[in-house]
Amino acid sequence: MATTLISNGTVVTASETRVADVLIDGERIQAVAPRLTVAADRIIDAAGRYVIPGGIDVHTHLDMPYGDIVSSDDFRTGTIAAAHGGTTAIVDFAVQDRGGSLRGALDGWRRRADGRAVIDYGFHMIVCDFRDAVEREMDALIAEGVTSFKFFMAYPDRLMLDDGAIFRALRRTAHNGGLVTVHAENGAVIDVLVQRARAEGHTAPRYHALTRPARTEAEAVYRAIALAELAGVPIYIVHLSSAEGLQVVREARARGVTVLAETCPQYLFLDDTQYAAPGFEGAKYVMSPPLRARDGQAALWDGLARHDLHAVATDHCPFTLSQKAAGAGDFSKIPGGAPGIETRMSLMFDGGVRAGRLSLNRFVEVTATSPAKIFGLWPDRGTIAPGAIADVVVFDPELEVRLDATALHMRVDYSPYEGMVVRGGPVVVMARGEVVVEDGRFVGRPGRGRFIRRAARSG
Repeated sequence: MATTLISNGTVVTASETRVADVLIDGERIQAVAPRLTVAADRIIDAAGRYVIPGGIDVHTHLDMPYGDIVSSDDFRTGTIAAAHGGTTAIVDFAVQDRGGSLRGALDGWRRRADGRAVIDYGFHMIVCDFRDAVEREMDALIAEGVTSFKFFMAYPDRLMLDDGAIFRALRRTAHNGGLVTVHAENGAVIDVLVQRARAEGHTAPRYHALTRPARTEAEAVYRAIALAELAGVPIYIVHLSSAEGLQVVREARARGVTVLAETCPQYLFLDDTQYAAPGFEGAKYVMSPPLRARDGQAALWDGLARHDLHAVATDHCPFTLSQKAAGAGDFSKIPGGAPGIETRMSLMFDGGVRAGRLSLNRFVEVTATSPAKIFGLWPDRGTIAPGAIADVVVFDPELEVRLDATALHMRVDYSPYEGMVVRGGPVVVMARGEVVVEDGRFVGRPGRGRFIRRAARSG
């Protein structure tokens, strides 16, 4: 098998920073040590650059149906964009149909990804119809490496399940080692607010945010944590967006509850003033939870720094402007989601490390190591160490990255960060020991990505 030596770089993991060379043999890292003097098929000079684990994005929605519309990135275009941004593994979502099985959903999503993905991928399972047979299916999927399950507390009549179903699923994970993740918003209250706004003739995109106030997130976070506390198991809150929700997480953790939570770059860099854009422009920012007031961003950054938030994922679910136009006369019909799979690593380095909000090691931890540990990919991924899979990024801290849609590779006609230029980005991206992006050029092969069988939680 081919060997690659990455020399003269500064190796950064979640726990240490040191000048070292990295020797890769085939798909795995063979050695990490200063001044390795070995013959290699290829030598990559990383002088003045960081050598970091490939990013792991544990919240993406590729090829995702929304009624008759499908998110604009499929597993080929989405994973190419991810690789350009320094992400080398994703955990996407397979969605159970009402009346359908978890097995059928997984098979369907495997068909979407197999033969298209450029990087390796796993799946969470979105459960929409929780029956006795489905509860038993959880055990079977965990044995096959699908070890996490998402439950919605929002979207009545489409995705939302009641507290009893969520509690039953949580209790099941006490025995099978799975992890329940929740979309925490009070869907019933939001539905009332939406119907009231529509009855009063409010149809503009900004009413998406006005009908989903932060309190509806905080209440649902509290309720989800209470269910997990009763069941005696961990729970994971996806895309936490508000200072109010974070405070609930902190209070639960202070009393000893194992609550894990992620946030997303959009909640750290964008705010609800975006909805005031003229015409239909605010639709670009229709996502759930919505963008919040700017004064809450500092709390989220503090939550990351203090380990009350554990991961930064993207909730990448892009729709083109023409697709968003399905809700031109009714904000509640605008497909919710935004692009982000390519911009996460550079945004977090520039806004976190360069701005002094996060240490370099914490940057690696929240973008790679912690997601790997939480979702059963550790120690194969999320670190630079002998024996680990060679998902490795040579990261230039001075590289200027334009976040305009025309400069990026996601299959969508806008960027939420249009006009922004950040510093810090990948110059070489290796996935399982193979260079897939080099100096801004995609040199990989669609279809080389493999399904990841993830480990169940122990203890």
